[in-house]
Amino acid sequence: MTEQENTPQEQPEPRQPYYDEKAEEKFHEKEEEKRDEKGHQDPLSSLVWALILIWAGLVFLGENLGMLDAIAAESIQIGGETIRQVSTWSMIFLGAGVLIFVEALIRSFVPAYRSSTGGNFFLAAVFLGIGLGGLIGYSLVWPFILIAMGLAALASALIRNRK
Repeated sequence: MTEQENTPQEQPEPRQPYYDEKAEEKFHEKEEEKRDEKGHQDPLSSLVWALILIWAGLVFLGENLGMLDAIAAESIQIGGETIRQVSTWSMIFLGAGVLIFVEALIRSFVPAYRSSTGGNFFLAAVFLGIGLGGLIGYSLVWPFILIAMGLAALASALIRNRK
């Protein structure tokens, strides 16, 4: 064995990565902006969706405790139509529709939360239609939903012109 074989070969020293202070600052600023945006999301939307989840949980709890059956046992008549059955999903959609409708009204009339409400009114109308349709029948509900959607579009246009 020669002496060269016994000595470990010298490895080149690893290069230090190039450090750009300005690029690092920009990166941290962008990360901070993202963090700020997440912290400043619209609290009204978060609140409404949290309330929808709570409502759904309460409806499922009521179903499991037999409370929905007790409501269905009562004879309720609306406009000559009798509520046939109170289903869990009808109640969930009905509550979600009401909550989203209230959110859309708040967005329409409170300047701090003002934003586009057309989608909220439409979603509220669909959820209310599904909820009420399951309770009293779709033949009675859908004309009212169409009227409500038309009124919502009219109100949205009038409010938009007022800005």
